[in-house]
Amino acid sequence: MTEPGHPRIRVSKNGPYLVEGPVPVSRQTIVTDAAGESVAWSETERAEKGSCALCRCGGSSIKPYCDGTHATIAFDGTETADRTPYAQAATVADGPVLRLMDQFELCAEARFCSARGKIWNRVASDDADSTAVVVEQSELCPSGRYTAVDLATQLAHEPDLEASIGLVEDPQAGVSGPLWVRGGVQVVSAEGEPYEIRNRVTLCRCGSSKNKPFCDSTHVDIGFDASE
Repeated sequence: MTEPGHPRIRVSKNGPYLVEGPVPVSRQTIVTDAAGESVAWSETERAEKGSCALCRCGGSSIKPYCDGTHATIAFDGTETADRTPYAQAATVADGPVLRLMDQFELCAEARFCSARGKIWNRVASDDADSTAVVVEQSELCPSGRYTAVDLATQLAHEPDLEASIGLVEDPQAGVSGPLWVRGGVQVVSAEGEPYEIRNRVTLCRCGSSKNKPFCDSTHVDIGFDASE
């Protein structure tokens, strides 16, 4: 359950995401280094928004907001995501210091995991640099596909995120990405069933994910551009 006054997002049937309550909306751009590897996030165009409707079909002319296009294109927004809790669905790779949890179906193709030697390789090392890379890069993962857990304390490393929504932009891939929902904002299905509350999830905004309402990185395959 979310606290009273805490924003939440309702998925409407074949329609937009209905944001309830005040929540900051900002553009979140993936920053890459000289080698083209994802290394950080850059926030721009932040706005404090009240309740609003965010496009889910990918066809609105006023993105990120809904303009009713979903109705004219007969958008099929049927939700197909598995509701198995993350802790049960994720595969596990144990290293000497960290456990790396991975739920591949949630991949939003932000590519932080593959930078600096690939976290699935570096988790097997016990040196301080490898441990720091695995923690940092897994925390940068917007979808929460990856989570690093300290084996000594059994505590998960999670970034401190305010309740907010980010509009992901990926200049390196030349595409616009998903809605990055942060800080434990609850997402509720069109049938009124809540999804597991997590610190970070990514919701599809290209309209083509096979794991709706969550992103499955299809925006990269179709070259989704939110500026169109």
